[in-house]
Amino acid sequence: MLEIGSVIEGKYKILDVIGKGGMSTVYLALNERANKPWAVKEVRKKDYDSFQVDKKEIQMMRKLRHPHLPSIIDVIEGDGTLLIVMDYIEGRSLEDILSEYGRQPQEMVIGWAKQLCGVLSYLHSRKPAVIYRDMKPANVMLKPDGNVVLIDFGAAREYCPGNHGDTVSLGTRGYAAPEQYTETEQSDARTDIYGLGVMLFQLLTGESPYRLRPVREYVPELSAGLETVIQRCTKPRKEERYQSCEELLYALEHYQEMDSEYWAIQKRKLVCFLFPVCLTAAFILGAGVFGALESHARGSTYEAFLLAAQNSATKEEELNNYRKAIDLNPAGETAYLCLLKYGFLDDGILTAEESERMRGILISYGNGKQTNEQIFRENRRGYDIFSYEAGIAYFYKFEEESNKKNARGYFKTASESRTLEQNQVERAKRLYQISDYYARIGIVDEAGDASITYREYWEDLTSLSEGNLVAMDNERTALVIYEELVSQIISRTPEFMDAGVEKEEMLDQLEHVRDHLNSDFSGSPKDGIREEEIPDLQEDIETARRMVWSAYGQEGKYD
Repeated sequence: MLEIGSVIEGKYKILDVIGKGGMSTVYLALNERANKPWAVKEVRKKDYDSFQVDKKEIQMMRKLRHPHLPSIIDVIEGDGTLLIVMDYIEGRSLEDILSEYGRQPQEMVIGWAKQLCGVLSYLHSRKPAVIYRDMKPANVMLKPDGNVVLIDFGAAREYCPGNHGDTVSLGTRGYAAPEQYTETEQSDARTDIYGLGVMLFQLLTGESPYRLRPVREYVPELSAGLETVIQRCTKPRKEERYQSCEELLYALEHYQEMDSEYWAIQKRKLVCFLFPVCLTAAFILGAGVFGALESHARGSTYEAFLLAAQNSATKEEELNNYRKAIDLNPAGETAYLCLLKYGFLDDGILTAEESERMRGILISYGNGKQTNEQIFRENRRGYDIFSYEAGIAYFYKFEEESNKKNARGYFKTASESRTLEQNQVERAKRLYQISDYYARIGIVDEAGDASITYREYWEDLTSLSEGNLVAMDNERTALVIYEELVSQIISRTPEFMDAGVEKEEMLDQLEHVRDHLNSDFSGSPKDGIREEEIPDLQEDIETARRMVWSAYGQEGKYD
């Protein structure tokens, strides 16, 4: 064990022991120069297999960056131990809080659950996905500011497509999903959803996870809607659970709408509203006219929600009104398009949070039997228009680096459309090819799969930039496509060269881009282009030119 007061690597002073396990001890340490506390986990190497598990945990965690996860900042390996220096999380575990205070308030638990949905969604979106597999109160720290942090990745694993079962069955009994103890099923995102559901049950009821029952059997005053959410999380068959944390997050944000009491109130309101209408309709024209009146009233309410969204005082109110319109009429395209254009893209950026929110709306069950997206797809033209606009948003405006991968599915739909304008279909086909290559390139880089043809990739890139793009579309689109071509030459010149792309071909394309920048763009940039973007791209062209000459072992410049 480390001695209290000793200094590691000349900078981490050991202050106290803050935790002990079977093969490790956790210390509180202080970097005296920076006056910053750290946690130091000392892992003993007596059990080689367990030590290897710890090393895998370190390798995994060093790649993760999220506000609700601790970061590893240093690893020090000695003869008999491994020291892992990581963020010190000030606070208490939910297990300690549950033990001292008993079951926790419903709204507080829901707030923690939403945060955990966010961090699990982040883990599941990694390439490859990280499955946590050990969700329980002991592994969740509550900080003084009310935020939670997920700790201890000893049971986590990376998802392996094609595997039939987990290599090692890990997890805590009572919280672990059934598939964690079989040899035929591999744990996935739904495994973590099960563990989170069990933990919510325990936090809300104070009962042991082995006594898993509907929460209102223990605490009748809890929400019926929340009970429904937890029951779905903890279904034995993972196909019956929520299929993603985004879907679960949406349910947690709208659990009150599932309360039987809520629906009873809404039903009474509807009956009171429709009774005089029904009575009048029966006397005048009978049931046929009543059906038409009901349809008209439904359409009017849809329009009312759209109008309310346009006149909302806050962004959250605006987004909620668009969502209400979609839930009321999932087949109509107007609310989806307004939500995307005015709700999310009003600042010119589609954030990861906005993307998750959009996806949550699409996969929610509008009529209880089908998702909103399934219903929306039946409106062929409306869904095609939305797919095209969503593809454009992800390709050009998504804040994350994987934007073009996310655009692929939408562009595939738009490229197969028989209802869009021909120029939109052609553009969608080109952008789909680029998006598809990005997805495949990602797999190549991680798995070593060499099936991609960089010659084909080059031809698609260059065909995408053909013609006067400003006249065909606008300055913003043209600039983004030119930036794409130039940046790929900078980053992938060796791959293009190996695929048979000649030096002159690359230099000609750079000259082509430079000519269009000089001739097609107006004196005063528009379409949201910043003044420095064109000069920056011109500098990138020079960089790309030097990369090409260097790759071919020659020096040169434009005439």
